[in-house]
Amino acid sequence: MTSRFAKSTLATAIGAATTLALAGLSLQAQAATEVSVGYAISSDSHYGAGSRAFKETLERLSDGEFTVTDHPSGSLGGERAMIEGLQIGTVDVVITSTGPLGNFVPETYVLDLPFLFTSYDQARCVLDGEIGQELLDKMGEHDLVGLAWAENGFRHITNSRRAIESPEDVRGLKIRTMENRIHQQAFEDLGASPTPMAMPELFTALQQGTVDGQENPLTVIVAANLYEVQDQLSLTGHVYSPAIVLGSPVLIDGLSDEQRVWFDEAARAAAEATRAEVSRLEEEGVAFLQEQGMTVTDNVDPAPFQSAIEEVNAEFVEQYGDDMLERIRNSDC
Repeated sequence: MTSRFAKSTLATAIGAATTLALAGLSLQAQAATEVSVGYAISSDSHYGAGSRAFKETLERLSDGEFTVTDHPSGSLGGERAMIEGLQIGTVDVVITSTGPLGNFVPETYVLDLPFLFTSYDQARCVLDGEIGQELLDKMGEHDLVGLAWAENGFRHITNSRRAIESPEDVRGLKIRTMENRIHQQAFEDLGASPTPMAMPELFTALQQGTVDGQENPLTVIVAANLYEVQDQLSLTGHVYSPAIVLGSPVLIDGLSDEQRVWFDEAARAAAEATRAEVSRLEEEGVAFLQEQGMTVTDNVDPAPFQSAIEEVNAEFVEQYGDDMLERIRNSDC
């Protein structure tokens, strides 16, 4: 027979063990830091692939110390709003185009110059090298943390009015652009009416005829279902559009050295995932869009477009100098 003293001791021991176990679970729960990742397009896009790669890598490397929550389709705001959120710490990580980035880090405007890059290999080589790292480091001067260069791809024009084979075909069209003055100036020089607009607003604007067309890489045209409201695609390839994985200094600056390595590796995994999806859609995207009913103009001569918007380069050089531009042009890539 168990004495009342023994029962009391056993109960006390069980109670203590339970308390310790619950305390351990509580501490473990407290130790898990939730990281938000925001982006402007759908979760089945190349950005979604990047976010999933970021999540898998960070959670695996940290052994659950960090958990990642996905916020697609502009649920945290447009790209400009999300970048502002990074600066004040209301957003942790953003995968974004460089469209609005020049408003925060003017040095990155160079990447938006038309016809700067001629191939994916060249663009990736530059961004993965010394020049790309210098530009990532510049983010720190503007309350941002540059983690890795990701990718959107070469940009093309869609519209709902006519096929575009030459600069004259662009004249008079109201074209949605990113909130980026380099892009806006280029389309002004082509005789269009550029209309800056956040990505979450674009589909409805096209559907309602607020704008005639827009310009984006195949990745975005497919992921945003723009073929449902646009029937003309012209493969102008007028700008190579990188993307970037940005972190909030409110979060990143508080990490240990080991934790920072985890975030850097997660960002690189995200970047590679976006590039892999871009490469896939460069192979498959045009055929898919044709199957959805789009008319594709693929015999576009870039030379007339280059001539029509060459003033954009001159204005950039006048304001920012030609050092970075010439370094990119003369790189070994």
